[in-house]
Amino acid sequence: MRALLAALWERFLLFLPMALMLALALGSYWLVRTTPPAPDEAPAATAAHTPDYFMEKFSMKNFDAQGRLHAEISGAAARHFPDTRWIEIEAISLRSVDDKGRLRQASAKQGLTNEEASEVQLIGQAHILREAHGVLGQTKNPELEFKGEFLDFFIKDETVKSHKPVVLRHGTQQFSADALHYDNVAQVLTLTGRVHATFVPTPQK
Repeated sequence: MRALLAALWERFLLFLPMALMLALALGSYWLVRTTPPAPDEAPAATAAHTPDYFMEKFSMKNFDAQGRLHAEISGAAARHFPDTRWIEIEAISLRSVDDKGRLRQASAKQGLTNEEASEVQLIGQAHILREAHGVLGQTKNPELEFKGEFLDFFIKDETVKSHKPVVLRHGTQQFSADALHYDNVAQVLTLTGRVHATFVPTPQK
């Protein structure tokens, strides 16, 4: 009897390491199956639409690569939003000079401009005026004026857009429409919606 028990004990000790390894493997497999998956990586937090700086009764100037004045913008108050990189301006006023030296002025109750001052959106009693210009002995370019509740002015591209009713005056000629796209470089004017035009002959000298 003792010999049989001794033989069984030896067999038990022989298979014990294998049994322990099997138990550990099963335990690891069970832990893997029962452990909840790691949560997905949290999405990057988006910047809140909150201004990071304010200005009051300000004036700022933007110059081109040659050091010439590109645009001068002033207003009663301004707020810069880092998420959109736009500046909201109250009582905006704009002055700029085009490549031909013509002064352009703009104003509105409110305005939006990007950091490069290449685009200015004028909102509420929006007004843009380009002065008359000409060379001595040549035909003079008459004033060019835009009026409306919304004007999108691309300063460098010399383009004005609006999806709202707008009035355009070029010298003695006047146009009104529900929407407008004016490209001064290409000399293309597109009016859509209800279009009305008034032509007044230029007085002969």
